[in-house]
Amino acid sequence: MASERNETHAAARFGAFGGVFTPCTLTILGVIMFLRFGHVVGQAGIIHALLIVLAAEAITILTTLSLSAIATNTRVRGGGAYYLISRSLGVEFGGAIGVVFFLAQAISVALYVIGFSEALVDLLGPSHPTLTTVATVVNAAVFVCVFIGAGWTIKIQYLILGILGLSLGSFYVGSLGASRLAILTANLAPHYTEGQSFFTMFALFFPAVTGIMAGANMSGDLKDPAKAIPRGTLAAVGVTAAIYLSMGVLLGCTRSHQELISNNLVMKEIAWSPILITAGVFAATLSSALGSMMGAPRILQAFGRDGIFSWLRIFGRGSGSTNEPRLATVLTFAVSQACICLGDLDAIAPIITMAFMITYGTLNLATFYESITKNPSYRPRFRWCHWSTSLFGAVGCLAVMFLIDPVWAAVSIVFMVALHWYIGRKEVQARWGDLQSGLMFERVRRNLLRLEDSLHHPKNWRPVVLVLSGSGWSRPYLAIYGHWLTAGHGILSLGQVIQGDIDNRLQLRNSQERILQQFIQEEELEAFPAVVVAPFLSDGIESLVQCQGLGSLRPNTVLLGWPSDVERAEAFCATLRTVVGLQRNLVVVRFQEEPADPWVSPRGTLDVWWRGEKNGALMLLLAYLLTRNNEWRNHSIRLLRVIPNEAGRAEVTRHLSELIDAFRIEATPAVIVADDLRETIHRVSRYAALAFLGFQAPAEGDETAFFERVEHTAGQLNRVIFVQSVGGVLLDA
Repeated sequence: MASERNETHAAARFGAFGGVFTPCTLTILGVIMFLRFGHVVGQAGIIHALLIVLAAEAITILTTLSLSAIATNTRVRGGGAYYLISRSLGVEFGGAIGVVFFLAQAISVALYVIGFSEALVDLLGPSHPTLTTVATVVNAAVFVCVFIGAGWTIKIQYLILGILGLSLGSFYVGSLGASRLAILTANLAPHYTEGQSFFTMFALFFPAVTGIMAGANMSGDLKDPAKAIPRGTLAAVGVTAAIYLSMGVLLGCTRSHQELISNNLVMKEIAWSPILITAGVFAATLSSALGSMMGAPRILQAFGRDGIFSWLRIFGRGSGSTNEPRLATVLTFAVSQACICLGDLDAIAPIITMAFMITYGTLNLATFYESITKNPSYRPRFRWCHWSTSLFGAVGCLAVMFLIDPVWAAVSIVFMVALHWYIGRKEVQARWGDLQSGLMFERVRRNLLRLEDSLHHPKNWRPVVLVLSGSGWSRPYLAIYGHWLTAGHGILSLGQVIQGDIDNRLQLRNSQERILQQFIQEEELEAFPAVVVAPFLSDGIESLVQCQGLGSLRPNTVLLGWPSDVERAEAFCATLRTVVGLQRNLVVVRFQEEPADPWVSPRGTLDVWWRGEKNGALMLLLAYLLTRNNEWRNHSIRLLRVIPNEAGRAEVTRHLSELIDAFRIEATPAVIVADDLRETIHRVSRYAALAFLGFQAPAEGDETAFFERVEHTAGQLNRVIFVQSVGGVLLDA
């Protein structure tokens, strides 16, 4: 709570201009504008250069719209893009973006510092210190400014913004006086040199406009982020777009394409005061360095505060009444200084651009998913964003990545996927909601509606099994057999009935549901718990069978255990009649002894005793479903039939073979000639892993006789599954 109060205190300082517009503008109007934009105009010509600017700005604007939508849909705290993405796409995406974006910002400090130092060394002349020495001093100065606090840095940026304004004014005054219509006409068309094209120039220019997150990175220091981020960012994009478009025309009016291509300091020669252009180069590089040195620690602070990696928690701490991320600032300085000591950073520069593009693309993707999932919590106050604009922004970012450098684009995406997988494998529990659940909900909703029209056909029959398992711990093999019958093919629910009044049993019901959920987790079952309270057991079972599930995914099969003694026969048989009366298939498991380890499948065959297709089709399908599990994969199925005399053996064998062929199930037919069905079943299936027998629920009043008949038929068989089908299974479909 203290950190939240500190953050709120710090946030009361900067509005849309100082906290967003200024850092965004200073980052966008950077080194490329001063040293490379003339080259772009010379190569591409005025028309193509303007198209390049418009295309780049279009992607930037689309991303800004997405940024504004998310920023006005949630309470924004520190962390900028990381905070927004993690609260939308979830901890895996957010964590991956947090790592990548922090490193990109930290290394960017080194790039901007080296750019500043190169210009300074060139100005100092021959007797200058080494580039590394100058860069180290500049980096330390940038670090000190940011370490003191964001307020001090923002004040420096106001000064830098003023210098940048004077520099641009000097260029405009000089270019207006030097403009010539003949030069304009000659520079309208492109003059690409060998190996250059519209796309290479686009790739060269695009990094200039990737500064829109500079303001969002200060989200924890803004008075009202929901207002400041959209207003400040859109204003910065609009102003800088106008500057680049006007500069493109003016550069093409004042110098030939040969000079624009060959002279990186052409702006200095055009300007009214060359020294102001030099000052502008210094201002652009220094402001970008300050912006990155401010943004990176705030990303790391928010990342550490969320505890995705425990060893980064220390960087989540803030210092002083303004909650400054000083520890994170020290680490940012260390990373940037290490990169400065390495020297040439040209090899690292492409991956930095890729990191920015991945961040922007992911932000667009988050907004797109928030829109299409129709999440009720997605209610942005910013109305100028549509799912189509977010989708175009995401696709545009991906296209630009491969346009700039396909190799680094592929490497960046693979790295992000690996980081996402690693965080997901750690099973980090987020303390906030994200749209992954919303996306899954929308998919489920749509698919359920489609299933209503298609699932009822017998060809689409799948086991949706309700196991009357009690708490699960009493007879765990019931739940495990239900899991085997549905794993990868159907849906399993574990049901329990608590007898009593709902007013007195509600707390117990909630407790038992948690116990059942714990059983599911410990046994690693793919199942849903279902606990109901009812005055009588029969009423509870009837409620479970009728109401569990949704739409076409209500249970079509009920699995339960055989009672241990005849005293329970009456209640048990009433349950059987209820289930059949509700048109649900019955599967009753009878074991002589409860298995020591229910997950170990017994040795032997799966014997299906065929007495007609009414129950036989479901029995054969259940046997087949068992063999789809690794534990049962090596068990063979036997389709068995008893006939009274030898004369019909060949015909019945042929019939069983035709059934097996039509059902497309691997099984061995076997016809046995015998008079005593019970004795034959005992003899043939004595060592079977499971014997499947058909049966029929008894009429009222016949419960005891039914119990004794079934017990007599099963006898000493170790494991029997009794099945009564109510239809709906068509194996030859």
